[in-house]
Amino acid sequence: MMIGLIRILTACAAMVIAGQTMAETTDRTFGGDIFRAGESTAPFQAGRDVFATGATVTLQGKIAEDAHAVGFDVDADAATGGDLYLMGFSVSLRGSVAGDLTASGFSVRTAPDAEVAGNARLTGAKVTIEGPVGGAVMAVGGTVTLDAQVDGDVFLTGETLVFGKDARIGGALTYSAPTRMDIPESVVSADRITFEPYHRSDVMKGAQEMWSDWEYPVLPTFMSVLGAFLVTVGFFVVIGALFLALVPNRVRHLRRKIEARPGKALLFGALGLSILFGLVPISALTVIGLPLVPIVLLGLVAIWTLGYILGAYALTMRVLHSFGSEENPKIWVRLVALVIGVTVASLLNFIPVLGWMANFALVLLGIGGMSMALFDRMNSDAGPVLDTPQ
Repeated sequence: MMIGLIRILTACAAMVIAGQTMAETTDRTFGGDIFRAGESTAPFQAGRDVFATGATVTLQGKIAEDAHAVGFDVDADAATGGDLYLMGFSVSLRGSVAGDLTASGFSVRTAPDAEVAGNARLTGAKVTIEGPVGGAVMAVGGTVTLDAQVDGDVFLTGETLVFGKDARIGGALTYSAPTRMDIPESVVSADRITFEPYHRSDVMKGAQEMWSDWEYPVLPTFMSVLGAFLVTVGFFVVIGALFLALVPNRVRHLRRKIEARPGKALLFGALGLSILFGLVPISALTVIGLPLVPIVLLGLVAIWTLGYILGAYALTMRVLHSFGSEENPKIWVRLVALVIGVTVASLLNFIPVLGWMANFALVLLGIGGMSMALFDRMNSDAGPVLDTPQ
């Protein structure tokens, strides 16, 4: 499940900016893959892989291979030829999936007419399975309802587990609940049922054992440090280059906000980061919010990374402008600025205290720029920022 969520966040990294770019609804095709940001219900025409993000995401038509969708309200009604990855507040599946399904959200539901040929891995505060599954099912949530045919094994964990009249399990059932349940023979025979007591403290206990048994590594060699440095810089450059290619005007808009008011950007960055960190304990306070903790943590890591890249890029562009560079330079100049900014910022990490403080300031600048743009969009007086051709 965690791997699926990481893949969603990596493949749809534009989710952070897409919430501010609803005007961008044109599909972009790269290497046969289709990228879509914004609210659009246009059916897909058998793209190789599909990556969709926005406040409301609707998947329709035919998708040749895998599909990834991230948004507030995600509705998948397409015929997916490979695996399907969904994440949002409200997630629903009404189409068919030839491979595996991985979905996470506050509310996750597979409709009766939805079909999953492979395995289904679901997590959420409320998980409802009404469509047949050809493989195995793993579902974790506050309330988990199974009301469909499952040909493989089933693993369910939740505060409340419900088996509907159409629930049928072809393999073994392993369930974890506060108390043992009387499961009808029509669902699964008693000899194929395993009960595991449900304890909310198990998660904290496991984390404590992991940290207590941690073995601290020896000092790394020079080559290992250099290799890690190059991989880290390469990762940041690739992510930044994707944003410069896919949403160049949105990146320019965020950069200008940081350059115009760097002090305000730092303040808004601290405010936005505080809100993100505060979501972790708030989500963990209730049983309903516990399944969302991994999503919040992954979102925090993604926004921290994007803020760091944006802050380094904006600062480098500001230095270039002071030396007479154009306001909107060519793409290769912006890529060079990105490489320089990320490389210098990463090198600062080797300077104790001061270097770390400088890198944290870059994170605050980047998150502050995104936060200011988000608050401006929420303001009724602020108009949309259009992405025009360069």
